[in-house]
Amino acid sequence: MSYGDDWNRRNFLQTTALALAAAQTASGDPADPDNPDDPDDPGGWFDRPMRWAQLTLVEDDPGKYDLNFWLDYFRRTHSDAACLSAGGCVAYYPTKIPLHYRSQWLGNGDAFGDLVAGCRKMNMAVIARTDPHAAHQDVFDQHPDWIASDAEGKKRRHPVMPELWTTCALGPYNFEFMTEVTREIVSLYKVDGVFSNRWAGSGMCYCEHCRENFRSASGLELPRTNNPQDPARRAYILWRQQRLFDLWRLWDAEIRKINPAARFIPNSGGGALGDLDMKTIGEEAAIMFADRQARSGLTAAWANGKNGKEYRSTMGRKPIGGIFSVGVEEPYRWKDSVQNGPEIRLWALDGIANGLRPWFTKFGGTLNDRRWLPVVEELYAWLYRNERYLRNEQPLARVGMVYSQQTARFYGGPQARQKVEDHTLGYYQALVEARIPFEMVHDGLLDAEHIGQFAALVFPNIAALSIAQCEQIRQYVARGGGIVATHETSLYDEWGVRRADFGLADLFGASFDGALNGGIDARMQNSYLRLEADPRSGKRHAILAGLEDAERIINGVSRVHTRTNGSYPNPPLTLIPSYPDLPMEEVFPRIPKTDIPEVYVRETGKGRVVYFPWDIDRVFWEVLSVDHWKLLRNAVDWATNEPRPVSVIGPGTIDVTVWRQRGSMTVHLVNLTNPMMLKGPIREFIPTPPQKVSVRLPGGAKAKKVQLLVSGRSPKVQEANGAVQLTIDSILDHEVVAIDL
Repeated sequence: MSYGDDWNRRNFLQTTALALAAAQTASGDPADPDNPDDPDDPGGWFDRPMRWAQLTLVEDDPGKYDLNFWLDYFRRTHSDAACLSAGGCVAYYPTKIPLHYRSQWLGNGDAFGDLVAGCRKMNMAVIARTDPHAAHQDVFDQHPDWIASDAEGKKRRHPVMPELWTTCALGPYNFEFMTEVTREIVSLYKVDGVFSNRWAGSGMCYCEHCRENFRSASGLELPRTNNPQDPARRAYILWRQQRLFDLWRLWDAEIRKINPAARFIPNSGGGALGDLDMKTIGEEAAIMFADRQARSGLTAAWANGKNGKEYRSTMGRKPIGGIFSVGVEEPYRWKDSVQNGPEIRLWALDGIANGLRPWFTKFGGTLNDRRWLPVVEELYAWLYRNERYLRNEQPLARVGMVYSQQTARFYGGPQARQKVEDHTLGYYQALVEARIPFEMVHDGLLDAEHIGQFAALVFPNIAALSIAQCEQIRQYVARGGGIVATHETSLYDEWGVRRADFGLADLFGASFDGALNGGIDARMQNSYLRLEADPRSGKRHAILAGLEDAERIINGVSRVHTRTNGSYPNPPLTLIPSYPDLPMEEVFPRIPKTDIPEVYVRETGKGRVVYFPWDIDRVFWEVLSVDHWKLLRNAVDWATNEPRPVSVIGPGTIDVTVWRQRGSMTVHLVNLTNPMMLKGPIREFIPTPPQKVSVRLPGGAKAKKVQLLVSGRSPKVQEANGAVQLTIDSILDHEVVAIDL
């Protein structure tokens, strides 16, 4: 196989355009229930494991770590699958492949093989971990072309261990050498899969192979800018994606030749900022793992649940593991650390509540701090006892929040976190605070099959949408769906090029008026929103609920100038333009009232539409104004136009999810009430006061039994009008209402 000539320039342009066309609906053959090796089949070994364990060996572990302790710990935690260090940068088995570096401490032993044998005796699924991102001096000496190069063509030393070299992910080191390593591991140990870490490269590479292959595919030189509107950068984004998917398919095919039931499982994926296209991942993968191990900086306590929703948006019912670290995850890389117990538990619980199957990871086989062991053991024991209620078949949320990788790549570019992700984080926080169950939706899957379950969709500054995507959204609203959109949604095409008008102008009832106030590099100062009432009735719109005693509230920081299409006589919010904020003697509005709408609220056909032409969600994430939260909450409730599937009333912050299983449904309530909710790690759990819960039962079903799986109590229940009502006295960290139907 030639790694440079396997597809020509014309094929590159065609295949990447098709693979990343955001409006393309998911394709693929239906699952074959008679074939246990079918990756689309929810059965097979992929769906069996519920509790994963990972032991990442360090080079001096062989002959030193306690093998029997770890096997016993896997048994005590009821772990039914394991990921174990095998090869790549360091081999933990007696490899016979030249240049495949063996641990200096391995001797005549087989650390990987011993772990595999012990796990097999407990009937555990086993996947082998490889890491190809670094190589030793002998690799460089014999194959310097396998090493990554910087923009000046200089070969790159490893940034942490300068005696090592950083490999190129897109050339022969991965396509040839690591293919041989993968074959050897699967042949010798018949593992269920190969999980590869850092397989996709370590930043931009300018080596001879990347230069030649990119030029052959695109006719261009490798880009020297991060601007996604640069033709070379845009082409590189598409080329790199295709190259990595080619590598994925190569390794997967070679694995399946040896063990048809096994798969290649890349450590990849995620939300809008993820490297690889999530829609394609959902089509290719039989199982995936969200590698977001712990909080750092200002990460919210609900962020692990967000990971689960993002993966599920394209994986559907395929199993998704949630990798959580027992250590501190900060830029300072304390890999031998141990995290505070409540922090470990809360991170894992929010992932579990949102559909992730937990995977604990321990770096190094030597235990320097044992405090994490009982935390994971207790959690896994509870999961084992209640496994029946954790095999989810379908989320029952009626709200979907759209995320867009094409918006992040081609509109956001280097500023994608601020211009795109911060909008999503703001609306996510608002929905969690509002206790509205919701799912994430990939913008490449806006067809009726994938969004038909939702009564409303939220578009948090989904700026880059194709014509086909806009048409799918129109059809959704025509069928009776509601949408809530913010800021520059649909103002750009799928490549991040600004349109003359919104792609959804007809739904918004508003057109782009040619200008923006503020933005990522500037800001709109000291502007306000006037809350209006219908002059005929004196009543305010439902979107202003909870703001009855306010006449005006703060505006955002960036505003799209709009003009109304047709008649819009009574906008609920109007603009009070910026006025001086210094000197203090001059702080008064020059224009106290305008008729410029700052929200468009309308019913069109069977559907409902709310459009905020300003960055309400991004500003909420930054400022957390309760007034903005009420607007965001009310907009979704009004657009949904139906009762929520679950109502939870009581003090505190609770992440609410609702699921259907075979013969039952569950409501997970994760207690996020904590001063460290937005800045970890939490010190302790703070119990909530009583919570009144009302659960709508699906489709005429009746409740046979209602129980609380964490406290173990059987609450007093009332059932009326198709809903179950109960009171939970308190939630420490997590409670699950399980309803047998």
